Amino acid sequence: MSGTLALVGVGPGDPELLTLKAARILGEAGVVAFPQTETGATLALEIARAHVNPAAALLPVAIPMALERGPARAAYDAAAAALLAHLEAGRDVAFLCEGDPLLYGSAMYLLPRLAPRAAVLVVPGVTSLTAAAAAIVRPLAARNETLKILPAPLPDAALRAELAAAPAVAIIKVGRHFDRIRALLEESGHAPAAVVVEHATTAHQRITPLREAPAGARPYFSTILCYSGAEGWGRGENAA
Repeated sequence: MSGTLALVGVGPGDPELLTLKAARILGEAGVVAFPQTETGATLALEIARAHVNPAAALLPVAIPMALERGPARAAYDAAAAALLAHLEAGRDVAFLCEGDPLLYGSAMYLLPRLAPRAAVLVVPGVTSLTAAAAAIVRPLAARNETLKILPAPLPDAALRAELAAAPAVAIIKVGRHFDRIRALLEESGHAPAAVVVEHATTAHQRITPLREAPAGARPYFSTILCYSGAEGWGRGENAA
């Protein structure tokens, strides 16, 4: 019998935010795979390490951070082949993913490669969006408001159009795009209530009102929460 592949969301950084289900699966898996950056960083493993089966084989998966899709596709092909060998040998495999596996998560790219050939279980994780909202103690949206998630690398024209039609916005993948994004938020009217949250839930967490943040690139793990709707929290008031 083949093993089961579990795509496990480990949350935004605080190890205490792992779900009970994630902790159980990590304690039972015979193989634990995890993304590794080109610098050797293994954040997902560091978040989950306390819950990993001590006897598990650890399998780092190098994922190149390049604009071209070719290198990443080759990396996922190689990772899928390595994981499939363990699965076909009857070993259960847990693949760690920061945040949630199916919300901009790297683990999602294993689905088309492995789901047709092995049993797959997805374990949801706490997202960076909800972690950032908790950090600033402010709702993401309410009632019939639309909440939009916008990747910062989108072109200006696309961002303008999306911002014009959304009272509540979360901007991710900020990094080197920060100055450009701030100018667009000033233009759209979202800037007064916008907050930058860096490394939410970790020891390096930093919260800064958008207009007070220094110019220049922000860390990759930064989220800008914006609000221009009718609820009072956008003006520092209690909503009712």
